[in-house]
Amino acid sequence: MNLSSLIKSFKEEKKLKISPRPYINHSVEFKKSYSSVERVKILEKVGLNVFFFPAEMITGCDFLSDSGTTTMTNKQWAALHLGDESYGSNRGYFQLIEIIRKTFGEEFFNSPEKGLPNAFLFHQGRPCEDALFTALGRLGTGQIIPSNGHFDTTAANIEINKIKAVNLFSKELTDEKSTSHFKGNMDTVKLKKLLKTNNQKIPLVYMTITNNTGGGQPASLANICEVAEIVHSYNLPFFIDACRFAENAWFIKTYEKEFKNKTILEIVQRIFSYCDGITISFKKDGLVNMGGGLFIKNNGFFMKKYPHLPEAILDYQIVKEGHPTYGGMSGRDIMALVEGLKTVVNEDYLKYRISQVARFGQVMLDNNIPVINPIGGHAVYLDINKFFKGTKMKPEDFGGISLTALLLSLYGHRACELGYFAFGSYNKKTGVETHPDVNFVRFAVPRLRYEDQDLMASVEAVKALHDNRDLIPKVKVVYGRELTLRHFKSRFTFEK
Repeated sequence: MNLSSLIKSFKEEKKLKISPRPYINHSVEFKKSYSSVERVKILEKVGLNVFFFPAEMITGCDFLSDSGTTTMTNKQWAALHLGDESYGSNRGYFQLIEIIRKTFGEEFFNSPEKGLPNAFLFHQGRPCEDALFTALGRLGTGQIIPSNGHFDTTAANIEINKIKAVNLFSKELTDEKSTSHFKGNMDTVKLKKLLKTNNQKIPLVYMTITNNTGGGQPASLANICEVAEIVHSYNLPFFIDACRFAENAWFIKTYEKEFKNKTILEIVQRIFSYCDGITISFKKDGLVNMGGGLFIKNNGFFMKKYPHLPEAILDYQIVKEGHPTYGGMSGRDIMALVEGLKTVVNEDYLKYRISQVARFGQVMLDNNIPVINPIGGHAVYLDINKFFKGTKMKPEDFGGISLTALLLSLYGHRACELGYFAFGSYNKKTGVETHPDVNFVRFAVPRLRYEDQDLMASVEAVKALHDNRDLIPKVKVVYGRELTLRHFKSRFTFEK
C-alpha cells in the first residue's frame, strides 16, 4: 500500500481539534520575576491607575491595549533595514501608495503628480481623527456625528471641536439573549430617526469596525451597506474607522453566507466601496507599532460636499506632522507597514488570530466568568455588572477599577476598565455621575505575541478573583473624577 492510500484511513489534519500556530518564534525575551508585594507597592504609588504601572514589572499578560503592541514578522523586521529616511518622497511612500490602493481601493490614494490631496499620513490614528474633526468643527456649532460606537479618544476628538458624539449601538449588543454574530452593527432605525430630524446638523456619519466600544463586536456587510444607503440618501458622507478592518472581514466571510467563497481582500474592498472616507490607526490591523492614515475617496460625497476641506487637512498635516509623503512616520515605519498590510489579509493568520481570542473567551465562559458572547475579534470583554452580581458592589462603585487593580497586583496581568469610569462623566457642580450604556473590563490580546498558555494563566487569575468577588472592595476617586478622558489620568484608593 502506498502512502497516499494509507493516509485515507486516518482522521484528516483539518479535523483535529488543536492545530499548530501558523508561525514560529524567531526571538524571545525573558521576563524578570516580580512578587505581588513588589507590584502592590508600585501600584499604590501610582494611585491604582494601571496605565502608570511599569510594563517591565508585568509578569503575566499585558491586555491594556492591542494598539501598537503587535509582534512584527521577520519580513517586517527585514523591511526596517530598507527604510529611506529622505525628508520628501522616500521610496516607501510609493510602495505604500500601491498597497493602500490594492487594499482599500484605487480612489483612496491619488498619485503625487495629480496634485489633489486625498491621502494623509499620521503617526497614529488619533491625529487622523483630530485633523478631520478640526476641519469639520470650523463649519459651525451644534453639529452631531453619529456612530455605531465612538471609542473614548474618538469621542474626545469630536467633542473638543464642539461637535456632539452620539452612539447608536445595536439592540443586540445589550440583549443578553441575542446570539447575533454582528452585535457591532449600527441601529439603523435610530439612524433614520436622527437623520430625519437633524440631518442639517450632521456633517458625516461614522462607523467603527470592529466596534471597540461595543465589546469588540463586528459589523455585518449588510449593515454597512444599509447605513451607507441611508446616509447617502441625504447626500451626506459616510466614513469608516477601519482600525480592525481585516478582523471584521473575517467575521463577514465566516457568518455571511454570500461571502463564504470570497477572499478576505475581496471582502475588504467591498466594505470600502460603500464609504467616502477612512480613518485608521495602523497600530492594529496594520500590524505595526506606529502609523495612521486619513483617506478620502475621489468623487465621493465628502469631496462633493466639502471640496475645500482636503486642503485644510493638508495644511494641518504639514504643520502638525510633516511633509505629506511621510506625515509623522519614519521611512522604516512605512516599510514595515507595507509588509503588515500584506500579512493582515492572509487567511491563515486571521484564522489563528480570531480563533485564539475565541478560545480565550470560551475558557472564561467555561469557568462561569461573564464575558460578552459571541467573542469579538481582538479582545474579550468582561461584563462588570454580571461579575459582581450578588455582591454589595454596585455599578456606580467602579468595580472595574477594583478588579483591574487586584488582577495586576496579585497575579501580574494588566487589563483595562472600559465602563462606568472610562466612558462615564462627573459634573462637579451638581455632583451627578452620568453612566454609559456599557460596563466592561477589556482584555485586548496583542497580535502574534502570546501563546495559549499565557492566556489560560490569566483566566485562572480572573477565576480566583471571581470566586472571591464579595471580598473585592470599592474604590474612591482621589483625583480626576471630573476630568475628560479621566481613566488615563485619575488616581484611586480602596475604601475600607
